[in-house]
Amino acid sequence: MKRIVLLRHGESEWNLENRFTGWTDVDLTPKGVSEALHAGELLKEKDFHFDIAYTSFLKRAVKTLNCALDKLNQDWIPVQKSWRLNEKHYGVLQGLNKAETAQQYGEEQVMIWRRSFDVAPQPLLDDDPRNPRFDSRYKDVPDMELPRTESLKDAIHRTMPYWECMIFPNLKTADEILVVAHGNSLRGIVKHLKDISDEDIVNLNLPTGVPYVFEFDEALNLVNDYFLGNPDEVKKLMEEVANQAKKK
Repeated sequence: MKRIVLLRHGESEWNLENRFTGWTDVDLTPKGVSEALHAGELLKEKDFHFDIAYTSFLKRAVKTLNCALDKLNQDWIPVQKSWRLNEKHYGVLQGLNKAETAQQYGEEQVMIWRRSFDVAPQPLLDDDPRNPRFDSRYKDVPDMELPRTESLKDAIHRTMPYWECMIFPNLKTADEILVVAHGNSLRGIVKHLKDISDEDIVNLNLPTGVPYVFEFDEALNLVNDYFLGNPDEVKKLMEEVANQAKKK
């Protein structure tokens, strides 16, 4: 049996403030660090031994990975970072409070912006300082490939080539792979693995800091998937994610 673990980063400062984060590079909260360390503990209890790990260019994912690997005593394994695993880009919404935005535009519209498959928020202007073309970490990415906004469909289109060409093929020689990324980039991977429809993917809410395990046979066919941790607690955390955009 071979396994890939998907892990959404621990709570970030903007998760705590209920703000659209996207490509904004915010740090983990103390709770987020604790979640990342707890994820590592859960993986250690289940005797995971990873051959390689992948993460995004954003510090909330990188730090979550580092914390988890530290608990596992596997800091030494190879780690590859890619902008393709970054969160969905939320365009002009980045930095805005989700509940306040729902109060202004309505919960339905905000849910469309957050989770609809093919509707993107308004894009950043070329001279907006939040535009990723001004960020040195993306200097080697062609400007035409850098998003100014994205729908979930766009984010999946960005993420899946990396999954299909770099991550998943390594399962042929590796036994266990860890991928630490973001709610929407991971949602695209889960959609692909479980063949979830465009309509139903809106209902998938990945909690922060909870390992999601996918098991494959030797022919790399998916045979099982499950979250680590108490099922009732995981369900509660997923409901909290779903309620983030509701008006207060």
